[in-house]
Amino acid sequence: MSKTSNFDLKGIQKAAILLITLGPEKSANIFKHLKEEEIEELTLEIANTRSVLPQTKEEVLEEFYEVCIAQQYIAEGGIGYAKELLEKALGQEKAQDVIGKLTASLQVRPFEFIRKTDASQLLNFIQDEHPQTIALILAYLPAGQASTIISSLPADKQADVARRIAQMDRTSPDIIKEVERILERKLASLVNQDYTIVGGVDAIVEILNSVDRGTEKHIIENLEIEEPELADEIKRKMFVFEDILSLDDKTIQRVLRDVDNNDLGIALKGTSEEVQNVIFNNLSKRLAAMIREDMDFMGPIRMKDVEEAQQKIVNIIRKLEDSGEIIIARGGGDEIVV
Repeated sequence: MSKTSNFDLKGIQKAAILLITLGPEKSANIFKHLKEEEIEELTLEIANTRSVLPQTKEEVLEEFYEVCIAQQYIAEGGIGYAKELLEKALGQEKAQDVIGKLTASLQVRPFEFIRKTDASQLLNFIQDEHPQTIALILAYLPAGQASTIISSLPADKQADVARRIAQMDRTSPDIIKEVERILERKLASLVNQDYTIVGGVDAIVEILNSVDRGTEKHIIENLEIEEPELADEIKRKMFVFEDILSLDDKTIQRVLRDVDNNDLGIALKGTSEEVQNVIFNNLSKRLAAMIREDMDFMGPIRMKDVEEAQQKIVNIIRKLEDSGEIIIARGGGDEIVV
């Protein structure tokens, strides 16, 4: 590539110059986060770059720094906040240029403008929307905020919205734009045109783990009727074996009374020392020593067998919770009978 001004450069050329300027060690770390085709394109561009003016290097570095700062401002307070600070620092024209480059190259998370909205206000804002629209919005919100909203929805909508979040896979940017336009026009032009993966079983599990027990039970019971396979998958992920660390000693002791010692030994083979210590501390010294000895004699255990044993114990925990014998602390304001 011949010597040229930064103003004539394409994005791939600027990226190559940036990596050359940063040096091989930092560039290698950046490559770890890129796709294969991006690495190939950049490698070819770097190989074809023969000479770069010092001034061009400075311009590319300065532009990169300004975009990074703008992205940080957006994360802290949104687009309006970023524009305001950049205008004070760089002037209106330069700030607009930086924001333009940012929105063209970086993804701004959809519905960012409502992530800072109070959950009760947001509920009033969206509760009359179609369940699919509500599901799309909640899938983009933090689990705590989403759990508050789904708990406050009418009972007949809760399971419907939960099901739609769990079954959500890829959402067209055009649909996201339309929903954003209806709710708030501020960010419609900032949505990245790549299809966005959002929602799924993990998303609804995280939300349901934060809601009160009554809401969770209502949603699961409805899903068991309408989507039994989906309900089973959600239930399997709702409380994982390592979550035993969140239980108090009295609860753990009650759970262990119903657990087969052989299952317990297999389950503990595939978990952390921290979990093992919590379990052993809630067993008698004699029983703990016996299970430790059994574990030593087991030898290697298939991960499938470990997971099955752990799931048996998780099922016992959920059964005891359903019967009211134990209480698992949750968000959303569980009702406590005294």
